[in-house]
Amino acid sequence: MLRLQFLQRKGDYMNADELKGKWMQFKGDLKQQWGKFTDDDLQQIEGNYDKFVGKVQERYGEKKSELMKWADHWHQTWTPDAVGTKAP
Repeated sequence: MLRLQFLQRKGDYMNADELKGKWMQFKGDLKQQWGKFTDDDLQQIEGNYDKFVGKVQERYGEKKSELMKWADHWHQTWTPDAVGTKAP
């Protein structure tokens, strides 16, 4: 199974529950930043990592690595820092 930096933080993989837990926040930002995702795409993905990667490839092909870098940055922003607070 593919794993991207987007799902890592300090060497640990974010599990499926964490991805699902952040999905509502993530999908809004994803659609705003990367407009090729339709509401139907987001409903089909619904926090599923494999479906997310498939839709990224389908919609963005050549820009996949750029989108995944954005996703990694987003994840770092929304992951609690060392003192237990969230970044804005």
